[in-house]
Parts: sequence; structure tokens; C-alpha cells
Amino acid sequence: MVGAATSGERIGASGAVRFPVACDSSAERWRSKRQWLEGLQPCAPRRMRVLVTGAAGMLGRKLAERMAREGRLGSERISRLTLVDLVGAEPSGDAGVAVERVVGDLSAPGVAAAIVAARPDVVFHLAAVVSGEAEDDLEKGYRVNVDATRMLLDAIGACGQGYRPRVVYSSSIAVFGPPLPDVIGDEHCATPATSYGTQKAMIELLLSDHSRRGFVDGVAIRLPTICVRPGKPNLAASGFFSSIIREPLNGADAVLPVSTDVRHWFASPRSAIGFLLHAATLDGSRLGGRRCLTMPGVSATVAEEIEALRRVAGEDAVRRVRHEPDEAIMRIVAGWPRAFQARRARALGFRAEADFDEIVRAYVEDELGG
Repeated sequence: MVGAATSGERIGASGAVRFPVACDSSAERWRSKRQWLEGLQPCAPRRMRVLVTGAAGMLGRKLAERMAREGRLGSERISRLTLVDLVGAEPSGDAGVAVERVVGDLSAPGVAAAIVAARPDVVFHLAAVVSGEAEDDLEKGYRVNVDATRMLLDAIGACGQGYRPRVVYSSSIAVFGPPLPDVIGDEHCATPATSYGTQKAMIELLLSDHSRRGFVDGVAIRLPTICVRPGKPNLAASGFFSSIIREPLNGADAVLPVSTDVRHWFASPRSAIGFLLHAATLDGSRLGGRRCLTMPGVSATVAEEIEALRRVAGEDAVRRVRHEPDEAIMRIVAGWPRAFQARRARALGFRAEADFDEIVRAYVEDELGG
């Protein structure tokens, strides 16, 4: 990020610019400054270094591809894009961005320190064990979701010398659990009902504390369930929300493990990438001490999902959805939130789809060629 201004310098969006300060009177000083400002020419955009953890995941890949294709983050040119995951990440797009790929386990000693040694200006921290896997393997969930994140934040803090990057953390609405109102406001307390939600809530607090201490400029965005996810199903308990749309659109059968009256909060992968990029360029002073934001989305029942599928793809697609109740998944889903106001995030400029039909169409356009 831009360093502190020295005497006689002012920091703007493009970096430091100098104005005259040696004047005999206050009036002369302000007149001189105004004349200087009127003749000021815009500076060249500053080049930025960006780090993405979990870069081989679905959101990590899409985020890296977007940045590599556009070559900039907000108004600033990206000079280096570092992609970290357990497997190599390969973004498409060529906008003159130097791409560095790091294969490593962020929870292993020394890895976090090595990847922040170049002092990235923006860190997108997406690496995580998903909900179903975190519930089934408690040790792995805490090691990846909590321990690795603390190692990353500690490594950033150890850099010292005024280094304070923007850290965008992909949290989750899983931080909310029973008792839940029908619509959750921005003042509602986090009461996670799963290990995954607990781990996300712990990192939200850790990120806020590191921001308060000035080690990072953090923003935690609580993502809705991302739907429709492309590719193969993952181990998330919420995976069926995507499967019952994705598989029929690709000519395959899908299993629905819950009742059709289950209501949940959704956004498309397209919106999720927009959330991440907007969070990276958001003015941190607008957040104050509240560094965690619940993202906007669409509240829909499974029945409404299926109706959206019918409107987009017809009755044959809907017939591919087969209802097979799963007690374990129903138990997990029963404690999930159903709808949010997300007023604070909307006021800060975050945007999502207006209805589930838009979410289905986004998948068709982005993954099936329209």
C-alpha cells in the first residue's frame, strides 16, 4: 500500500504528490496550494502486487482469471499476481501481469512467511476446508481454517516497517446459527452451529484485532451460499443447492437430500468475484471498527430454485431432480440462516442478483456459453 507521506507530500489514489509549503502567510499558503492543484497532472497508476491463497479453488480460479485478464485492481495496475494452493493454479488471460505460482501448505511452518516476504499490497485469503469436510474432520478444519490463517496474519505482522496490506477474507454466513429470525439484520450476533461456522467466526475476530492493532487493513466478507457452482460437487454440505441446477442443465440426474420448503441465502460465482474485488478497493475508513460485512444475496426456497430451473430449461430438466432425504444434511441445513437485510454492505456498494432466475442465467452464460 502507499507509504506515509513525508513533509510537504500528500497521498492520492495514484501515490504521493508534492505541493509547496514554504509561504509567508496562511492566505499565500492556500493560494499557492490552489494554484498548484489547478495545474496538477494525473500521476501514472501505481503498480500493485496481489496475493491469492486457495487460488486453485473455484472462486480462486475465477478471481485470478479476472485479474489476469483485466490487469488491474480498481484504478491500479497489477504488476505481480501470486497464486498459492496445494496444487498449481493456472489463470487464463494475458494483460501483461507477471504470475507466480506457489504450491504449498499454508499451515506448514515457514510457508506463510515466504509468500508475504515480497509484501503484497492486497491479500485475498480464500484457502479453507469447506463445511462438510470441516464437520467430518475436526482437526483438519482447525488446522487449515484457523491455524493457517493465524500463521498468515502473524507473518504479515512480523514484516514490520509500516507494512499494512489490505486483507480480504472470505468468511461465510455459517457464522450465524440458531436461534435465527426469519430475516437477519446487521446487528445480529454470530452464534455458529457448526465447526466450520465457528472457525470462520474465530478468524473474523482475529482479523478485526489485527486490523485494530494496525498490522493489516482487513475486510471479512460473509459470503452467501455460492450457486450455481461449476464443475464437480465438493464436500460442502450445501453442495446440493448447486447440483439440483447444474446437473440437469448438463443433462445429468441430481439428488435432492432436503425438503423443497428449505429456504436459504444465495449469490452467483459472478457476484462473489464482484464482492471480493469491491472489498479490495473499499475505503477502509468507511468500515470503522466493524470489519465484517454480510454480503447481499437472494433468499429462495428449494422449490423456488426448481421453478427457476423450469423457466430456464423446461420440464425435462426438472424431472432429473430426484428426492432422496439425507438425515445428516437435513440436520446441518436446519440451523442455517434463511435471509438477510445486508443493508450495510449494500450502502457500501456491494451488489448481487435480484432473484434466482438471474443466478441460473449467470451459470448458463458463464459456464454453458449462453
